[in-house]
Amino acid sequence: MSVSPERKQELIKEFALQEGDTGSPEVQVAILTERITNLTEHFKSHKKDNHSRRGLLKMVSQRRRLLDYVKAGDEERYKKLITRLGIRR
Repeated sequence: MSVSPERKQELIKEFALQEGDTGSPEVQVAILTERITNLTEHFKSHKKDNHSRRGLLKMVSQRRRLLDYVKAGDEERYKKLITRLGIRR
């Protein structure tokens, strides 16, 4: 359900704004999206796992707040990010 270190490094390289960037909203949203995708697959076979479902809802809320932050700062950057991640909004 978590993201492997190798996959996390790939996401950081792909979405980083500059070398060594691990904390920008784009990187955080990309990692959260990966974790949300993994948990969504988990729920297809574990329908009654309500404890993990709560964690999923928290992650979705966190991603929403980060996306709102990016949108408030630069709407073009926001649109590019959701397009690259395939998030519908």
